[in-house]
Amino acid sequence: MFFKRKKKITDESYGAFGTGTVLSLEQVPDPVFAQKMMGDGYAIELTEGTIVAPSEGEVTVVFPTGHAYGIVREDGVEILVHLGIDTVQLEGKGFVSHVKVGDKVSRGDKLATMDLDLIKAAGKSIISPMIITSGQAITLHRDGETVTPTTEDIFSVNA
Repeated sequence: MFFKRKKKITDESYGAFGTGTVLSLEQVPDPVFAQKMMGDGYAIELTEGTIVAPSEGEVTVVFPTGHAYGIVREDGVEILVHLGIDTVQLEGKGFVSHVKVGDKVSRGDKLATMDLDLIKAAGKSIISPMIITSGQAITLHRDGETVTPTTEDIFSVNA
């Protein structure tokens, strides 16, 4: 029999995917995220619309509406960056994608641009969750702090 070996999760911390205030998932105004139904993670209440990769990996999901992006790291950790709450209802208005499925990204590479004013004017929240969809828990290091894409050590994945 052949068994698939799990790759070791590196003890690396991750950077921010945008500029704003870090929130725990429990503060996200959507029960799917707040109750961690999709996985553990954190959110940023954005103050700027540039969204970057929080880690290196391969882009595996780009929603046609531009509101969500999936990245899989070499160690198997799967990341979902979801821009705003209920923003899928905007049908792509306010979002510009800068990547496509199959692209390799490094931490800090631009994933998307979002028009925060348009999104808020449409009555949608700009609180944006980042979820570890591969099942690992995280330790959040910067809860309540203001961060930018260059801020180090936002969270770490618990192996």
